[in-house]
Amino acid sequence: MPRRGLVAGPDFEFFQRRYFTPAEVAQHNRPEDLWVSYLGYVYDLTPLAQKYKGDLLLKPIVEVAGQDISHWFDPKTKDIRKHIDPLTGTLRYRTPRGRFLHVPPQLPRSDWANDFGKPWWQGSHYEVGRLSAKTRHIRIINTLTSQEQTLEVGALESMWEILHRYLPYNAHAASYTWKYEGKNLKMDSTLEENGIWDEDEEFDWLNMDSTLYTPALLLYFNDDLTEL
Repeated sequence: MPRRGLVAGPDFEFFQRRYFTPAEVAQHNRPEDLWVSYLGYVYDLTPLAQKYKGDLLLKPIVEVAGQDISHWFDPKTKDIRKHIDPLTGTLRYRTPRGRFLHVPPQLPRSDWANDFGKPWWQGSHYEVGRLSAKTRHIRIINTLTSQEQTLEVGALESMWEILHRYLPYNAHAASYTWKYEGKNLKMDSTLEENGIWDEDEEFDWLNMDSTLYTPALLLYFNDDLTEL
């Protein structure tokens, strides 16, 4: 079985996503389905929300469900940002939304216990993948059926990962040859590695609508019809 974070190529039995777009994270915005992203990674905090359901200290986390909370953290220490507390003159966590789970109180309290182990933001067990810092839109055209689908994908995703994204629209996607401008695509490579350049900045500089120039990948049917 592939290690965490690796892609299994055409064998999707053990496929595990490496990248998620901000739009995908934003869909998980409820206590019963709670994702956040910070410092380039995506975390599923649903188990945390279930464990502390009804706890008032969960509220600030629920309020940011589906959002990027990198501003909560010091990128150097990867810990919650700190500041000098004006009441005690001591270094305390900075929590503008209010104190949340695993953050100690400003003053000693009898109901505070730190027997939870590592704070939730220091554990990797909630991690589900990386956040795509840059995303792109592509069109996938099935030359057999003439069906067209536009997808938002991570710029660093391989073609196999993009194929996996396309499976809900075509379960036989792996039974097609994928081409761009007449050339077969290397499925282990990214879009740019396949010569499909990201020209969004150039279009912006020219004051042109980049959505009108979305690259089109063409799918040509093979004889071997394999449903994944």
